[in-house]
Amino acid sequence: MGCSECCLKCLGGVPYASLVATILCFSGVALFCGCGHVALTGTLTMLENNFSRVTSDHATLATVIQIFQYIIYGVASFFFVYAILLLGEGFYTTSAIKKELQSDFKTTVCGRCITAFFMFLTYIFALVFIAIFCFTAIPVFLFFNMWNTCAAMRSPDSNITSPNSVCVDIRQYGLVSLNATPGKACGATLGDICNTSEFYLSYHLYIVALAGAGATVIALIHYLMILAANWAYLKSAVSTHEYHDIKTKDDQDLEAEARSKEGQNSSSYS
Repeated sequence: MGCSECCLKCLGGVPYASLVATILCFSGVALFCGCGHVALTGTLTMLENNFSRVTSDHATLATVIQIFQYIIYGVASFFFVYAILLLGEGFYTTSAIKKELQSDFKTTVCGRCITAFFMFLTYIFALVFIAIFCFTAIPVFLFFNMWNTCAAMRSPDSNITSPNSVCVDIRQYGLVSLNATPGKACGATLGDICNTSEFYLSYHLYIVALAGAGATVIALIHYLMILAANWAYLKSAVSTHEYHDIKTKDDQDLEAEARSKEGQNSSSYS
């Protein structure tokens, strides 16, 4: 076997659909986890510096952010392993299909059950990441409103006669306690907050994290379609292979019966 033939044989065994889904899943999870972690840290820093200078007023929020960051560590580790497992399942199915084409199909009930189990898990994780995608849209919406408020104050076309009357009060969102000081930012103070690196970086990182969550959802749906197709193909292939085995056995029996009759006829003539 030449080098080119060997390369073509190796490339023929690659599950390209699963490979694309794996790359998309890795990229989406990396963007969501990396950007989300940094954005949460920047959000807490911005709140402490501008909206809640007393630690006890935002202690609950700080705890929740810390919990979310630990969850992000777990999500990144888990989906790295899970995507590798799904890619391995893709290699298994591709190998089984090649064996079927070579009349050496030997898939088992256990193999089909594993594919069905992965399909169920992927469906659950897709629903979970859809919820995460919706949840990630909340800080994007809050930062977008704040960004628009600052842009309106800076715009020469705006009809704001008293910029100091334009305020953003984060206490109404329940992020800090109602007694938090100052709790809100108005006018020039609000404009200064929008110009800080924490606000600018956190806002855009939340957008990237939202895009990463969306990419992960697409990857999981892609995985789900691949697994469903693989499971259906394996089930159909097993039925087809069993039919061919039965047909071959029947043909052999008929052939043996025909030979037996020919032998009997030749004996009677002699």
